[in-house]
Amino acid sequence: MNNIIVFFLSYLLVIISVLGYGLVFEKILYNKEIGKNVGYTGLIGIFFLVIYSYFSHFFLAHDYLHNSIILFIGFIFFCKFFSNLIKKINIFLIIIFVLLFVGLLIFKTHDDFPYYHFPYSYYLTQNKMILGTGQFNHGFKTPSSIFYLNSLFYLPGIKYYTFYFSTVLLMGFSNLTLMVQIVQKIRKKNFDYIFYFSLLTIVFINIFFYRIQEHGTDRSAQILIFILFIELLVFVKLNEKDIININNIFLLIGLVISLKSFYILYSLILIPILIILYNEKKLFLVQTFLKNKFFLSFLFLLILMVSVNFFNSGCLIYPVSLTCFDLSWSLGAAEAEKMNTWYQQWSKGGANPNFRVENPELYIKKFNWVSNWIDIYFFNKVLDFILGIFVLVLVFIFIFYKKKKSKLKIASYELIIYTSFFLLLFEWFYNHPALRYGGYCLIAIFLFYPISLLLQRFTYKANENKNKLIVLMLITLTIFLSRNLIRINDEKEQYNYRPLKNVYYRIDQNHFRIQNLFNKLLDNYKNCEKNTSECPKIEGFEVKKTLTNNYLFTRNND
Repeated sequence: MNNIIVFFLSYLLVIISVLGYGLVFEKILYNKEIGKNVGYTGLIGIFFLVIYSYFSHFFLAHDYLHNSIILFIGFIFFCKFFSNLIKKINIFLIIIFVLLFVGLLIFKTHDDFPYYHFPYSYYLTQNKMILGTGQFNHGFKTPSSIFYLNSLFYLPGIKYYTFYFSTVLLMGFSNLTLMVQIVQKIRKKNFDYIFYFSLLTIVFINIFFYRIQEHGTDRSAQILIFILFIELLVFVKLNEKDIININNIFLLIGLVISLKSFYILYSLILIPILIILYNEKKLFLVQTFLKNKFFLSFLFLLILMVSVNFFNSGCLIYPVSLTCFDLSWSLGAAEAEKMNTWYQQWSKGGANPNFRVENPELYIKKFNWVSNWIDIYFFNKVLDFILGIFVLVLVFIFIFYKKKKSKLKIASYELIIYTSFFLLLFEWFYNHPALRYGGYCLIAIFLFYPISLLLQRFTYKANENKNKLIVLMLITLTIFLSRNLIRINDEKEQYNYRPLKNVYYRIDQNHFRIQNLFNKLLDNYKNCEKNTSECPKIEGFEVKKTLTNNYLFTRNND
């Protein structure tokens, strides 16, 4: 029983600490009422902890002592600003994170977790930055901010069993953000398409993404993309463009890109924002972008991400071959191009554990892959997903349908935002049409927006919609909880998992294979340096030291 108590207390400490950092940075950035939307308070805390984690790892490892200090400071911040937050803490905060704790009861992790999620997160806790780590493992070529956030939660007593907390924090604070927005709409009796889109989103992410261990980096990013779309709709709807709304957009784009580097395409969303500001002659906002603290933080995070990619792989953005340099630790443009081809081959149905197409370069060109992709992937996964969305939509129409309708009005700026996401949907389909690479959110957004416009036409009194909201939330919470309880029972039967006796997920030596190799290489180098002798290579690798006293891994196959 002590095991689960330690786990829960660590979970509580992390939530409180992240909220503490969110509160202090809200105070610094806004210097007025803070904690207005507790969901965004949490996301702001995550955002700045991610920036700190990237920056600090250049100089030190995120070990027990370091992380204990960081979380203790966050706890102090929370206590200092607690009076600002207490009025904003409501039943939603408690319900969401208690239910998500049930989702944290995991024994079997997803396949990528022992492959590179855990090894990279653990590496961050054991070493400061080492150059050339991209040569060892796929995940070290394409790091994610979720690994850096994980590394800050490595704590004495619970160790690395906190590495799923980051996923839960992102999902929990996203849920809170949506719930606060929905409640505010009800209080203002404003049942517009943003209200219905937010409602569709919160139901969707908790039913379709109920398995926390399958989130990885992809689903966390896609949850934030839903909220980004909502913030963009709010932006074009406001008569006076609100700087807080624009800050939220910077925050969300920064987090999305940091979770998966190929989501850098979503930075193009800033173009229609600039066009709208220019057309409305809000030039003062454009002129103050470079003075905007959130925008500068967003740029600083991008610089840190590009730097980490460069020091890991020798490429600014891996696997974009044009960004690769010929350095002693670089993977090289040819390797990046080969990996880029592999990503497309896999996502376009040209590869699986038991099958490979004969000519990948020809297969992925233009639309040569479409017929095979439809047979292998569309009918197995995409169609099931689309049918699931249609069921959700039909449930909404059934619940909210009313004969009394109002006229439909669509602003031109809204169509610009919707068209931007349609172009992103086309890019997804053309280059990497796997649901995990952005397909879930883009397909859902493509359908949810017109449905939300339709639902907006039905006129309701506030109490009617409030009652329907309660019913929907109860159904959603019941489905989330029941599906996770069924999952836990399956793990209990199949793996003899007993969360009340040992709550932790399964760990074996495979999780530590990369760090063990790093340790072997570093120990070998230190011994050779001490004895002033030439170091033998281990598995083809040798170690050097940089001018900044960081280690550098190089490989010579000669």
